[in-house]
Amino acid sequence: MGFKRYTTGVAIAALLAGSAYAQTPAGQSPLAAGSLNPANEETPARVAAPPEFRMADGIVATVNDSIITGYDLRQRMLLLIATTQVRPTEENIPAIQQESLNSLIEERLQAQEIATYKTLKISDEEVDAEIASMAEEVGTTAANYLDFLAQGGIRPQTLREATRVSLGWRALVGGRFASRARVSRGQVDQAMRQIAESASKPQYLIGEVYIEAARVGGQQAALNGAAQLVQQLVQGAPFQAVAQQFSASPSAVRGGDAGWIVQGTVQPALQAALDQLEVGQLSRPIPVDGGVYIIYMRDKRDGAASNLVQLKQVMVQVPEGAADSVVAAATARLEALRPQLSCDTILQRATSEEGLLGSDLGESDVANLAPQFQQIARSGAIGSVSSPVRTPLGVHLVAVCGRRVGGAEAPSFRAVEARLHSQNLVMLGRRYLRDLRADALIEMK
Repeated sequence: MGFKRYTTGVAIAALLAGSAYAQTPAGQSPLAAGSLNPANEETPARVAAPPEFRMADGIVATVNDSIITGYDLRQRMLLLIATTQVRPTEENIPAIQQESLNSLIEERLQAQEIATYKTLKISDEEVDAEIASMAEEVGTTAANYLDFLAQGGIRPQTLREATRVSLGWRALVGGRFASRARVSRGQVDQAMRQIAESASKPQYLIGEVYIEAARVGGQQAALNGAAQLVQQLVQGAPFQAVAQQFSASPSAVRGGDAGWIVQGTVQPALQAALDQLEVGQLSRPIPVDGGVYIIYMRDKRDGAASNLVQLKQVMVQVPEGAADSVVAAATARLEALRPQLSCDTILQRATSEEGLLGSDLGESDVANLAPQFQQIARSGAIGSVSSPVRTPLGVHLVAVCGRRVGGAEAPSFRAVEARLHSQNLVMLGRRYLRDLRADALIEMK
């Protein structure tokens, strides 16, 4: 994974402000490893002396015709340590070294691909502006920002080179895959329907770190690495920075922000953790097929504030005290009519036959509907027409013509579209880099 702006912004902000995770009792959850302690954020941080790494200054790897030296690797390890606040130990130094080497290899591949596009140039002014923006996000100047890194033994050129490649790769992926990443209206509508249909289920706002077994040398290595990261997190490493540098999940580009997860949409092992973790708790490593997860429970909720549904109906008036035979006749009539109806035809059909009444119920909060209609409104497929429903007024057929989440938490069409577009770009960028790596000649010395 390449060096990302968000990682630096979050982690340096944490270092300047002195944020920390505290080791706290796990509470009632055996899956919890610790909890975030906001009170520690006011504790001043000190910049530790740069650790000593025993490695030669010669070439450690070649990527096609580009070399990676021991000095390059040490610089990247120092940068990773500074931005994640993972404290180097004998146990985790190999993992830090491997992650740094992977990062450098991918950065070399990105730089080589960028160089093939003669018109794609990132100027010094653009790099300066990006670094200044990073510094501004954490409330300091670019000079102070670079001085801070220098205290950890990191030369300014290390950050500048990484920033230049990051900007170039972002521009390359965005330009090359702009049309392929485009999201159709149907895709957005489907996503919004899924959001609406899950609105009434328990939901969990989580951060995640996923250690992919194939990338780190097997499942046991992934488990060991995850255990070390959990220890570092509860001792003070910022979750977002660790996620962005170490996680193999697509959410890594957002600092591990996986958003709101709906109950029942994840693997059983993860669901068990979601059910047990309290808000603010960090999980122990959770093994799954192919790797290991670390989950941070940011928030929980029973469901969205409101679930809005659009209904239309056709009915036969039947008084509350009518004979059973009258109710049965009305039910049979509507049952026979039901296969012919849809949201588009139900009102027209109601006006064309004697004894039928049709109405557009508009958009309503499910919670405000008559009890007889609530289950249909919650679970009926969009475009479906219900079986006959008896109410004190008569016998009804109800068509479910739309559903969406309401309230302040409801995402807009544009917000959903932007999220899907961003996800597509991330996926296409990962595939692009994977193909470059597969075609490259990479030699470890």
